Amino acid sequence: MGADLSPYAAIVLTMVLSAGLVLAILVLNAVLGPKRPSPVKETPFECGNPPADSPRKRFHVKYYVIAIAFVAFDIEAVFLFPWAVMYRDLLKDPAFGVLALVEAFLFIGVLALGLWAIWRKGALEWAFERRDRETGDA
Repeated sequence: MGADLSPYAAIVLTMVLSAGLVLAILVLNAVLGPKRPSPVKETPFECGNPPADSPRKRFHVKYYVIAIAFVAFDIEAVFLFPWAVMYRDLLKDPAFGVLALVEAFLFIGVLALGLWAIWRKGALEWAFERRDRETGDA
């Protein structure tokens, strides 16, 4: 019975050592860490500058839209790497090589269509328009 679990011994040992290291660091921090809090020490640190605004300030939704679009297109670009690496091997079979090329162009076309759609909606505009420009008021 013990021989069946021997391949997992290294995994269990790694988990035990990792948990032990975490506990040791937490205990050392509690024992050796500073214990004199002050209002100055508890203020948020912003690269040596005084805090500019509240950390609970709401961000404009365009920031999140651009972030989600970046992640989506970044992940889609990652899907192209395996295809690019394997394309030379795919060319050995002429029919399959052409099929792979057509699929890749279709994939890139869908990405371009998505980019065009979010570009057309203005989701990639980083500068925010002032309201008086939209209404025509000066």
